[in-house]
Amino acid sequence: MKHNNHSAHNHKGHDGVPHNHQEKEKHDHGHGHAHHDHHKMMIEDFKKRFWVSSLLTFPVLLLSPMIQSWMGVNWTFNSDNYILFALASIIFFYGGLPFLKGLVEELKKKTPGMMTLIAIAISAAYFYSVAVIFGFTGKTFFWELATLIDVMLLGHWLEMKSILGASKALEALAALMPNEANLVHGDHIIKVKISELKQDDIILIKPGEKAPADGIIVDGESNLNESMLTGESKPVRKSIDEEVIGGAINGSGAIKVKVKGIGEDTYLSKVITMVQSAQKQKSKTQRLADVAAKWLTVVALVIGFGTFFTWLAMGKELSFALERMVTVMVICCPHALGLAVPLVASISTSISAKNGLLIRNRTAFENARKISTIVFDKTGTLTKGSHEVTKVEVLDNNYSENDLLKLVTAVESPSEHHISKGLVRKVKELGIDYPGVIDFEYHAGIGVSGIVEGKKVQAGGFVLLDKLKIKAPDDNDNSIETKIFTIVDGKLIGYITFADQIRESSFGAIKTLQEKGIKCSLLTGDNHKVAQSVANELHLDNFMAEVLPEQKQDKIKELQAKGEFVAMTGDGVNDAPALAQSDVGIAIGSGTDVAAETADIVLVDSNPKDIANLILFGRATYRKMVQNLVWATGYNLVALPLATGFIPGLIISPAFGAALMALSTIICAVNAQLLKSSMVS
Repeated sequence: MKHNNHSAHNHKGHDGVPHNHQEKEKHDHGHGHAHHDHHKMMIEDFKKRFWVSSLLTFPVLLLSPMIQSWMGVNWTFNSDNYILFALASIIFFYGGLPFLKGLVEELKKKTPGMMTLIAIAISAAYFYSVAVIFGFTGKTFFWELATLIDVMLLGHWLEMKSILGASKALEALAALMPNEANLVHGDHIIKVKISELKQDDIILIKPGEKAPADGIIVDGESNLNESMLTGESKPVRKSIDEEVIGGAINGSGAIKVKVKGIGEDTYLSKVITMVQSAQKQKSKTQRLADVAAKWLTVVALVIGFGTFFTWLAMGKELSFALERMVTVMVICCPHALGLAVPLVASISTSISAKNGLLIRNRTAFENARKISTIVFDKTGTLTKGSHEVTKVEVLDNNYSENDLLKLVTAVESPSEHHISKGLVRKVKELGIDYPGVIDFEYHAGIGVSGIVEGKKVQAGGFVLLDKLKIKAPDDNDNSIETKIFTIVDGKLIGYITFADQIRESSFGAIKTLQEKGIKCSLLTGDNHKVAQSVANELHLDNFMAEVLPEQKQDKIKELQAKGEFVAMTGDGVNDAPALAQSDVGIAIGSGTDVAAETADIVLVDSNPKDIANLILFGRATYRKMVQNLVWATGYNLVALPLATGFIPGLIISPAFGAALMALSTIICAVNAQLLKSSMVS
């Protein structure tokens, strides 16, 4: 898994587990916030126009001859047509303005679409009706026009509310950060704004307070609630040298934290940026929907005008032909189709972020439904990665156990691998001081070397012994253990055994995946015995052991050559070739190292359960997209013949057509919102 709270460092450890420490990028969220505010203003604008237009529609309906005939009344009077004209004109120019503006924008971009269709339909109805008022023979469409605009405004208002609701998770994330921090200044505390914090400042986080920045605990311990950041509901116990994520809620203990990430460099900011980027990104499914919507626009224009001229050619009056054309154009608006996929995508991205699944590549996320094999990393993913020292075995009488620990810790100390951390913890516990190392070298998948107290010291696993042609000592261990051998000036002086434990959640995750027909494989640089032990205990379908970093990509290729659709879990830049080769690359990590550039999807927690959740949620997301696409296209196939009027006895009005179109859009929006219940807890 990834490591935090250490210097920029990039290498693999002995079991082939990579370490990735990304350079921090600056991000500007200003545009995102501005866009969000603009969206809210648009919602209010549509709402206002809808209510104003609806109020004006009421007298339009009462003054319309057709409505009066339906009601069996006669409320005509001198100049009533001109009052109708005045009211309808206000509705057309005020209520219809967004659609008229949209027409101009679409024509400027040479991409006629939904707004073009609506604008043509309402303009045709309005100007024809005006011509009738001022002497042209025919009937007015003022009540149809008014109700059509009302329905269209209502549909847009509700749609935009749904879209805004999709970003609520991001709003909640952004709201997590407090405005102030308690800066430790000598022997007293100063309240400062978050913007005033600097790297390596010491801050005090009191019980119940939110962490104002990313950092490392330097004093105290407490339970921290990271549920809004990671999706993990249980508070996490944190103590000295452990990481705190900005926005996490402190429990009952007071802790002092050294600031490591502020402003745009915080984990939270990176998450928000990543989600915003994913929401803007279009998958293959979205692009398909866009193409379909464009073609539907063309079809609507062709059939609309075709219907108009066909009815005229058949001897029908102009008003009837025009009514049919307007109805066709309205009912064929690709509104629902344009909304069907993007809204699902936006909602799924936000929900995923809230649950610790960060989508960087939307197409890969949708493709999660196709995964037939998942290749797991061992250390820190299926196992806890704690690597506690369980045994110190000296093989050379010239050295004591303390000597062995001192030498191996010295040469391992520049590494940020689990093994290095386990060694440091052990020597601290025993009170052993270890010297520095010079000429340190990291050998990917093999081990480390350097000069310690004038001696050449090498440390690594069985691969190192093979390389040096040194016979491994007898090994009777059957547990999930890793051995690190220490070679001084070419001679094996001993080894240290590190124990690791399988995560409890690994069992349930593997079972869930296998029940869904997905094969689970293990890929590790660790030795065959350890890999087999893990594979047997978890009932994995396959395992690959003693795999060097450069061989990982080849292993993925081998699986793909057998027809498998492969997901790869990795935890750093050294896994980049394998992650890139896989059909779906999943980065496992936590804290500020979350932004793995090589992965399609990033899991905040190193929890196998999240991988199962990811696949199941990816399937649910794709299912919602397909449902919406089927509905949006199916609706048009059914409604279009009705709109033309060519089916005897089945003729619908423009207003009813608009209602059907709006209903179709609302159904797609509601169905997308139902995705929230699909996330596995």
